[in-house]
Amino acid sequence: MTEQLIKMQQVLDKIEQYDKIIISRHKRPDGDAIGSTKGLRGILKLTYPDKDIRLVNSDGSDYLAFLGGEDSAPDDSFYKDALCIIIDTATEDRISNPKYSLAKEILKIDHHIDLKPYGNLCWIETWRSSSCEMIAFFYHTFKDKLKMDRETATYIYCGMVTDSGRFRYETVTGDTLRLAGELLDFGINTDNLFANLYLEDFEMLKFKSYVYKKMQVTPNGVAHIYVDKAMQRRFGLTTEQACEVVSFLSGIKGCIAWIAFIEMPDKTIRVRLRSRFMQIHQLAEKYNGGGHEYTCGATLYKREESELMIADADRMVGEYKANNSDWL
Repeated sequence: MTEQLIKMQQVLDKIEQYDKIIISRHKRPDGDAIGSTKGLRGILKLTYPDKDIRLVNSDGSDYLAFLGGEDSAPDDSFYKDALCIIIDTATEDRISNPKYSLAKEILKIDHHIDLKPYGNLCWIETWRSSSCEMIAFFYHTFKDKLKMDRETATYIYCGMVTDSGRFRYETVTGDTLRLAGELLDFGINTDNLFANLYLEDFEMLKFKSYVYKKMQVTPNGVAHIYVDKAMQRRFGLTTEQACEVVSFLSGIKGCIAWIAFIEMPDKTIRVRLRSRFMQIHQLAEKYNGGGHEYTCGATLYKREESELMIADADRMVGEYKANNSDWL
């Protein structure tokens, strides 16, 4: 048995050991965080109907509200004999369940770089395109025991689609597509799913047009935009909608890094960083963040820091272009 299969067997054994299970994810959830947690809950509820399984988090997602809600928080006493499974969350400070540490044991399932390990048992596969891909592979490996239905498959497929850029990113492999195909065999309504994911309100299109007017590009090729509170009020944006601005910057020829700065309600500045060819996670780590090599985030506390970060990014891009030829 390979090391990977040994780890997954340990995960399955730990799940079977507990009658009470709490599943949580990271704050400000994306499709992968929601899809992987709802997907695992669905698999476990179908497979172990006698277990008390709760999906518990302190925040939600307007963008992904069509996938349905989660469970209400249990009393503290529930945690005493429970296993808490944290998915798609690299560091403890990002966990969206403030009471997770009350659990008897913590199981971490994640595909991010493991900078700050936590939990009694960890299953980490950084080469995966998403945590949902890990959940799909978990089901595939033990499908003689685990159960799946169309609703659960839809959650997992949604996370795979969104976290892989519709299967365009470098982390997508043949395994990714084979697992996605296995999920599609459950009869997922892709027309409905993609309509919910990608159709845009007219106001959002006007916001996108405004961003294209206001965005800037550094000399070496870093596209960037700062979304302040005034801009958010002007277009009636939720925080989640404002954070989507980073995707608007991705298609500029010659720009191999793009950064969005979003002012948050708590007065911090959320930073979303993306790149192609050149790894950018070191920059995120310098500014209170982390994530994947090409897709990551950070947190700033003053607007002036954004200028420093842009300058650092511009130097990184300049050095990369000077020493490599694999960029367009």
